[in-house]
Amino acid sequence: MEPEDDEEPPLAIAIDDVVEPHANQQPDLPEAQPVGVTVITGYLGAGKSTLVNYILNGQHGKRIAVILNEFGEEIGVERAMINEGQGGALVEEWVELANGCICCSVKHSLVQALEQLVQRKERLDHILLETTGLANPAPLASVLWLDDQLESDVRLDSIITVVDAKNLRYQLKSHHDSSTFPEAYHQIAFADVVILNKIDMVSSDDSGLALEDLEKDIHNINSLANIIRTVRCQVDLSMILNRQAYDATHATHLEALLRENRTLSTSDIHDSGIRTLCICELKKVDLEKTRMWLEEILWDKKYGMDVYRCKGILSVANSDQVYTLQAVREVYEIVPTRKWKDGENRINKIVFIGRSLNEEILVKTMGTCTV
Repeated sequence: MEPEDDEEPPLAIAIDDVVEPHANQQPDLPEAQPVGVTVITGYLGAGKSTLVNYILNGQHGKRIAVILNEFGEEIGVERAMINEGQGGALVEEWVELANGCICCSVKHSLVQALEQLVQRKERLDHILLETTGLANPAPLASVLWLDDQLESDVRLDSIITVVDAKNLRYQLKSHHDSSTFPEAYHQIAFADVVILNKIDMVSSDDSGLALEDLEKDIHNINSLANIIRTVRCQVDLSMILNRQAYDATHATHLEALLRENRTLSTSDIHDSGIRTLCICELKKVDLEKTRMWLEEILWDKKYGMDVYRCKGILSVANSDQVYTLQAVREVYEIVPTRKWKDGENRINKIVFIGRSLNEEILVKTMGTCTV
């Protein structure tokens, strides 16, 4: 039987293994690359703990730290980011496993827990963060992505959402217009990768719940997400680690995702549910006008749209650079990544994922950013 997702985390022992700065440390050492952080989310019972246990017990030869986030709805992310240890000290529980992985249980300051991890003597290959008890991963993603304290030590690699193939359609369709299962929508909307778990419990003649139909439901919410089918969350780690989904210099991945959405049409959708919308603009845009336009949408909610994720490529006036756009809720980043290639179609293309998206308004208002 598959472990329950609300099972108790493994017992931990305290280990004090933080590297202290040394006065005689040699200069000019190669700068260590940031450690990638993968956020794992998913509705209760989908298989998050199964995935975590699979990684913790696997013989993959990687030093992976798994953080079990114990703060729940009643505490909230804001409190979780605040150090509440006596005298400024952080009290954490850690356990080191036989396969080289590290498991820790975080009750208070996530930022400081991450800092402790990256300061350990043994170099980590990756960090996994299981968001137990959180409705959606957006606040964590914002902190990990562009937090000044952490930027040099860790980087947000991707958001992985585990969904239950047997119960997904019930969670989505039966409660489409209610707040009973908002997590199911949010977690898919923010995902870079969706693990479609328990596929052995679904067949094409099982009340019409074919896997292809489930994948269509997922892509109707988030057409940018990569879907991986699994049984008991047994997945090749290379498919979920080092995705570089938030790396501005990894523009080829973003460009490929946008090419896949070039024919996306939402004209047949008549409700205000969470979905994906792609808009294009052929003229070059003014960068400052584009920033103001995005801030009106993301910050001011000027047009009544609730944008969860946003990815895009911009052709900016007076520049030969490809600019990439990424946003998680109110946090966004626009950066130049490379030069346009000869013969490339210098088009602006932005993919929005959110609720109550209005294609007509987005197209019209983006047109005001052109030159």
